[in-house]
Amino acid sequence: MPQDRLLDALANHVAKLEDEGTAKGEELIVTAVIPPRGDRGPRFHLEGHGDREFLRLNSNSYLGLSLVEQITQAEEEATRSYGVGPGAVRFISGSYAAHRELEQRLAQFHDREEGMIFSSAYAAVLGTLAPLISADTVVISDELNHNCIINAIRLSRPAGKVVYPHLDLETLDQALQENEGKAHRAVVVTDGIFSMRGDHAPLDEIMALARKHDHRYPENVVVVVDDSHGVGAFGPRGRGVEEYTESPPVDVLIGTLGKAFGVNGGYVVGDSRLIRFLRESAPTYIYSNPITPAEASACQAAVDLVDSPQGQERLDRLRALTTRFEEGLDRIGIETIPGEHPVVPLMIRDTARTRALVEHLFQHGILVTGLTFPVVPRGDEEIRTQINADHTPEDLDRVLEVLADFDG
Repeated sequence: MPQDRLLDALANHVAKLEDEGTAKGEELIVTAVIPPRGDRGPRFHLEGHGDREFLRLNSNSYLGLSLVEQITQAEEEATRSYGVGPGAVRFISGSYAAHRELEQRLAQFHDREEGMIFSSAYAAVLGTLAPLISADTVVISDELNHNCIINAIRLSRPAGKVVYPHLDLETLDQALQENEGKAHRAVVVTDGIFSMRGDHAPLDEIMALARKHDHRYPENVVVVVDDSHGVGAFGPRGRGVEEYTESPPVDVLIGTLGKAFGVNGGYVVGDSRLIRFLRESAPTYIYSNPITPAEASACQAAVDLVDSPQGQERLDRLRALTTRFEEGLDRIGIETIPGEHPVVPLMIRDTARTRALVEHLFQHGILVTGLTFPVVPRGDEEIRTQINADHTPEDLDRVLEVLADFDG
């Protein structure tokens, strides 16, 4: 059957995105990875750019673990033992020993009773929030929460929804008070690290507010935190925002295996009764294949590494590199949002200048992510840079040199 009218409508939609400046555009295709050597971190070849080498400053692989031999070896050995795919969803025949061992290791890492892995952190957020947000739930969410949280709430149809201004705990406090009697359950949900800015939620204060108002709700005030950008990269031992803020354990903690741990997948940890409920209720767990057994083995090796002296060295190095870069930005007069997290936003505050600087960096072999109006509010245009532990001081000094030379 002809689809010309549909395809024209789809093409017009994409053209509109391009006109508005919100289209993602063509993807850069990595064709080769050159491992770190000497005073150089890893470099990348891109399709269409021959043998030209690029320094990647827009990667979530904060600890630089994806090329570490003990992790790649764990994945290779598990592939030989289990094959390349799980073959089914978990409750049919897709659960392997490697999956269960990883879940237990993650629970131990976060000092929780149980853990549960998903195919991605996005799937973990959708699969966790959708069952927890019932028709008798009021959900209260930070305005800068990640898209996965926003979509999970849209899918859930709660009794009520409050979106509070970013980190505005006074409004959060008021919302918990004002919704008493309107719902059996309150779910407070926040990112741990806000990935566009590198700032963090004050989980110690959020937990205090939740406990303050807990008596108002028959089924409690439940704090859900997606700390995908924090776990493994933030806090003295890489336990994320909980550790950094010295917060009590949040009720439901979601993380990723595809950022600081360098592999793939997502997870949730918490009380054993919560995890049992989610195994029976989370659609993105029940109806979707898990990560491969080999990926699970690699993830466990990554968690073990983070939880070792070698991991501590990488965390210390990551913090030192982040500080070096922030201090360099200050010297050359580029505004940022200072903090210990390796997301370092360059606050350019102008759409044309942001785009020109992204292109300037690309022409000098440096990959970054630019965020311009209308993706961000006018005046908040930025370039998000991300420091990794396998960068070198020389790498960052080179980036600072290129930034200082920009005159656009």
